[in-house]
Amino acid sequence: MAAEGPMNPPRNDLQHRPLDAGPPPAHKAERRRRYATGRTAEIVAAGRLMLAGYRILARRVRTPLGEIDLIARRGARLAFVEVKARATLAEAEAALTPRQGERMRRAADLWLARRPHLQSCERVFDAVVVLPRSWPLHLPNRM
Repeated sequence: MAAEGPMNPPRNDLQHRPLDAGPPPAHKAERRRRYATGRTAEIVAAGRLMLAGYRILARRVRTPLGEIDLIARRGARLAFVEVKARATLAEAEAALTPRQGERMRRAADLWLARRPHLQSCERVFDAVVVLPRSWPLHLPNRM
C-alpha cells in the first residue's frame, strides 16, 4: 500500500467500505428509502394518468434548469407533472411551492425547445399526489 501524501490522500472510510462492513450509515439508508418511495410514487402516478387517457412521453426528465417527474399527453394537452408522495393531502399541497413551479416551467421550456412538433400543444402544469392506502389524486393546473 502506498504511503499517504499529496499524490495519495488518505482513504475516506465512508467511500471505501469493505463488502462485509455491515449496514450503510443511517443517512444513506434513509436516502435510498426516499428514492425508492419516489420511484414507486412516480410509477403509480404514471398508471393513474394512463388510466385517465394520457400517454406518458417521458419520466424523470433532468435539465440544467430543473427536473420534471412526468411528461404526459392527452390529445392537444401536454402535462408537465410533479409527483408528491406524502402522508396527508395537506402535506403534499404544502410541498408544491411557487419556486418549484417556476423551476418546472423553465425545465419545460427547455424540453419543448428541443421538440418543435409539440410547440402547438396546450401546456399545463399538474400534480399527482400519492397518499397511503388511497387512489392517487390528479390535481390539474396546480403548479
